[in-house]
Amino acid sequence: MTGGAGFIGASLVRALEAAGDTVTVLDDGRAAGIAFLRGTAADLVPGDLGLLAERGELSRLLAGSDAVVHLAARTGVPASIVDPEADWRDNVVASLALLDLARRNGVQRFVFASSNAAVGAAEGPISEHTVPRPTSPYGAAKLAMEGYLSAFAASYGMSTVAIRFANVYGPYALHKRSVTASFLLAGLQGRALTVYGDGRQARDLVHVDDLVGLIRASLDAPAQRVAGQIFQGGSGVRTSIGELARMVVDVLGGDVPVVHEPARAGDVAGAACDVSLAGELVGYRPQVQLRDGLSSVATWFREALEDPQLAPLAER
Repeated sequence: MTGGAGFIGASLVRALEAAGDTVTVLDDGRAAGIAFLRGTAADLVPGDLGLLAERGELSRLLAGSDAVVHLAARTGVPASIVDPEADWRDNVVASLALLDLARRNGVQRFVFASSNAAVGAAEGPISEHTVPRPTSPYGAAKLAMEGYLSAFAASYGMSTVAIRFANVYGPYALHKRSVTASFLLAGLQGRALTVYGDGRQARDLVHVDDLVGLIRASLDAPAQRVAGQIFQGGSGVRTSIGELARMVVDVLGGDVPVVHEPARAGDVAGAACDVSLAGELVGYRPQVQLRDGLSSVATWFREALEDPQLAPLAER
């Protein structure tokens, strides 16, 4: 697993280990260090994906693996707009190199963390059949890798799966700047929640436990059922940013101010995901209701901010 020491990886590692799987994590620690893997049995291999590939160490790791889950990425729409070339190197060049190394080392199952940014400003609900029109270099890079995954399934018989992550929230997100993590952290630190634009833009907010369930189902399903597929990894519910802000204020139980700033370049109105294909092929059924999820994640954030090993991650 690449990026396994980060937000989604920390939950996925624990779920895989609970199911009896042995997990090797490749992570350069750039996003969150290794603190989130505390208490796991994961074999942590530190280092840069490209450098490990150049030295031949990546082939050694892949040779004994049953599957690859590729979570590592240069994340964020704004960052990709500032430096599209760096986004291309990290999100396409490095990802394609890993995919091809997996093929050459006999790894048949490859699950890739794509994004709804690949679709862009499409009207919802977004499905696997929605025509992609990325509005950012980040989305374009994810779309490029979806194309390569489809090609590797058709050309080499690999069981590749791209999961378009919606807006994921959950524990182990203390370092993230996604909207839900930013709102929770700001509120708990006594700062205002910042809404960009009028707040009517929306997101499909999915709890990490539901997304982890979809990743595991994509790993375990029969090869012929999932090879070359794209799944929408969301909740199926559209929530406006304004509504989310009000819900976070309510969950935190305090007098938390909400301020508005101008809309950001590359931001989209947002739509819900149509998760029916994942339901049909691998039994995906999102379970976590947003208010319940926010309440439990707020509790985790409070505890993490009191933990001397985790609290510094909030300043990243």
